[in-house]
Amino acid sequence: MRKIVWTMSVSVDGYMEGPNHDISWSKVDDEVHQHMNDWIGAASLLIEGRVTYELMADFWPTADMDPDAPPTIAEFAGIWRSIPKIVYSRTLQRAEWNATIARNVVPAEILALKAQAGGPVVLGGSKLGSEFALHDLIDEYRLYVHPVVIGRGTPALTPSNAHVPLNLAETQRFGSGVVLLRYEAHHGTGPAAAD
Repeated sequence: MRKIVWTMSVSVDGYMEGPNHDISWSKVDDEVHQHMNDWIGAASLLIEGRVTYELMADFWPTADMDPDAPPTIAEFAGIWRSIPKIVYSRTLQRAEWNATIARNVVPAEILALKAQAGGPVVLGGSKLGSEFALHDLIDEYRLYVHPVVIGRGTPALTPSNAHVPLNLAETQRFGSGVVLLRYEAHHGTGPAAAD
C-alpha cells in the first residue's frame, strides 16, 4: 500500500508562490535540498498539475548538465527524470520525461494506485492538492514553512469544502529557519467521507 503525500513549501502566511509564480523568497539551501532529495528519491510516483509539471520540465531535465550546478541540484535532476509522473491537465497534449497525462481526478483510480506496492506517491500543487483533499485521498501532508511573509500569491491549497482532521506526526527545523510540519490524515472522519 502506497501513501499519497502532499508536499508544499509555503510562506508563513500560507502562500506557495508569489505573483507570477515567484518562489525567490524560498530558503532552499543545501541542507533542505538534500533532505528533499533523500525522501523524494524514495518515491515511486510523482503526481503534478500542468503548471507544476511545466515549471519542473523547464529546468530539471538538464539541470545536471551545468558544470557549476551544486551536487544537490545535479542529484535531484536525475531523481526527477527517473521517477514516473502523472500530470493532471485538461489542456496538455503531450508530456515527456517519464510522464503520462490524466484528464480528471477519479477517486477509484487513485485508490487503485494507492493499493499498489512501492514507495510514497508525492503529490504537488495547490489546485490538485485541494481536489485530492476534497476526496480524502491524501495520507500525509508535508508543509515546509519558510521564515517569510509575502503578502499575496497562490494559497497552498485553493479554497474548497474539504475538512480533513490531521495528527501532527513530526516537526523538523533546518538551519535556514525552514520548519517541516508533517501531518497524518484521519481518513473517513470529515465531511469528505460522505462524498
